[in-house]
Amino acid sequence: MMFILAVAACARPDDDLVETRHGTSQIEQVPEPAVPEDHRRVEGPSSELSSIDSLMWRQPDSAFALLLQFVGSPEADGLDTYNGHYCQLLISELLYKNDYAQTNRQDLQKAVAYFDSLVWLSPPFKGVPEGRGIKTNLSNQNNTIPFLTARAHYINGAGYYEKDSVVEACAEYLKALEVMEGWFDDKQLKGKKAVFMTYTYNRLTELFSAQFMMDPAIACGEKALQFCRIEPTSPDAVSNILYFLGRQYDKMNDINNARLYYGKALEEITSRNNLVYRNIVSSKALCDYQAGVGKALSLEALRDILKQAENDNERATRFLIIGTIYYTEKEYDSSLLYLEPLFNNKDNESLRLDAAEHLRVIYAQMGNIEKLNECVHYIALQNESVAENKALISKLEDLFKTYLNQKQEKEAEAAREKAIKKTIGIIVPIAFVVALAIFVLAKVRSKKLLKDQQEEADRKLGETEQQHRMQQAALSGRLKKSNEELRDVSMQLEQTLAKTPSESMPHDDYAAYVNTAICQYIVGVVHEQQFKSKMDYLVYKDSALSKEQLLSLRNAAEKHLPRFVSQIRKQYSRLTESDMDYCCLFLLGLSEADVSALMQRAYTTVCDRSRKISRILGADDSLYHTLRNCLSEQ
Repeated sequence: MMFILAVAACARPDDDLVETRHGTSQIEQVPEPAVPEDHRRVEGPSSELSSIDSLMWRQPDSAFALLLQFVGSPEADGLDTYNGHYCQLLISELLYKNDYAQTNRQDLQKAVAYFDSLVWLSPPFKGVPEGRGIKTNLSNQNNTIPFLTARAHYINGAGYYEKDSVVEACAEYLKALEVMEGWFDDKQLKGKKAVFMTYTYNRLTELFSAQFMMDPAIACGEKALQFCRIEPTSPDAVSNILYFLGRQYDKMNDINNARLYYGKALEEITSRNNLVYRNIVSSKALCDYQAGVGKALSLEALRDILKQAENDNERATRFLIIGTIYYTEKEYDSSLLYLEPLFNNKDNESLRLDAAEHLRVIYAQMGNIEKLNECVHYIALQNESVAENKALISKLEDLFKTYLNQKQEKEAEAAREKAIKKTIGIIVPIAFVVALAIFVLAKVRSKKLLKDQQEEADRKLGETEQQHRMQQAALSGRLKKSNEELRDVSMQLEQTLAKTPSESMPHDDYAAYVNTAICQYIVGVVHEQQFKSKMDYLVYKDSALSKEQLLSLRNAAEKHLPRFVSQIRKQYSRLTESDMDYCCLFLLGLSEADVSALMQRAYTTVCDRSRKISRILGADDSLYHTLRNCLSEQ
């Protein structure tokens, strides 16, 4: 697969905020790409593309060089559908990050449609467990697909913005936010995801500011600031966003807030030898003058910054501010020195329009009709352009309002769910307290009845004691008989072992195991208690084996049946240490009811454990006989 990367030499704005002005949006008409129907063969991102992607966030120039090398290699010809679209996304992102125009628009938009088809975008699933909401068997580690989907919409928006299709760009940026905020909660939006959120909100801030939509610009700028503090995109990124927020308030003539944000930007900045610092000082100097600090101090700061200007565009910006101060002071001769060069420079229409507004008044005062008419004519043309942009601004406002409304609805739904859980958390304890109160009341009322019954019970006490003594005598007889039966069983066991050929069964080892103190104790308890499967195992808690006793049982097996234990562990590695404890018990010929009482586990749980061990051992017979067969094979 050969990709054509004919990169244009024109640069585009960085992710750092740069204020620009756009004319009427020319909507790009692109046919809707077909969505692939079969995603069953998606195998996941290739290691080469993943490495380039990882490098891109740190060194976009190096990543671009690697990508150019990759797309010309034979490996690029064999990419599957997923990686083909992933590669196109990386091409667009790296063109953008290396200041080249987007040259693979159609392939990128196919990638957008493809990634959209893999993700359920609505309803959103915040904090979705891995794989939920994905229409493919692709392993979705760390929710990679939703993040790629959001990135695809973002970079598609950047492509629209390069073509001045402002409405479409705005819609794509908002779609990127919708995916991110729908799939990830606040705790997940960190690292690369936080950086991406900063980029997206910055782009929206720039877009709205360019259309003089201050309120949306400020809202997006505050969100960009929030994520940039989580994961700064550059050393002075926070200062740059604070400065840009101050600029929005400056445009609204909210001088106090503008000065506040300029001051915060100066506090946060790490280096003073850059354009960001000079812009902040320059803008704050004008605000200080407007707030009454004094012309001399402001002009002194501005002239000092002017000396540090690195290019004509920066000098023009400083000229406008100095000329504005002289204009406000009605020192028109001094103001003309700075404003006339701006009006004659047609490279920056924004500065030229601001200069024309001041020059119109100055020329009227000076009676220079020719210059006055030139300014008035230029301002009229610009006002026509502004009028044409009203439809564009209306569309942008509708998009942003729709986004905010949907976001608020989702947040309200989440709040309702939280409130319901909180209510349940309150009601349940109250219901418990009420039930407890009813129980106590019933208990108190029953005391009288219990008192009456006590007298009757006392009367029958003599008879009961007599019956108890008789039962104790009977129990003693049964215990004696059980002990006799135990001795008979032990004798029979020894006789059986003696009759069995030594080559077919390890008589000495097994007999030694059975005759250990712990095994004799367990067999004695079983015969004495006569455990029943229908009884709750908690009834026999006094007969439960302690951890020390279980350890003794295991040690006895390892000591007297070492080959058996070693072979079982080696051949059936799926058996846990707990499973081995059960094997040691079943090897004594105990029933599930016996093991349930001794291990203090529910009878059904022990049965499940017995079946599990039998399956692992491949048993067709009872577990006891299976273990004995394993023992005889040693």
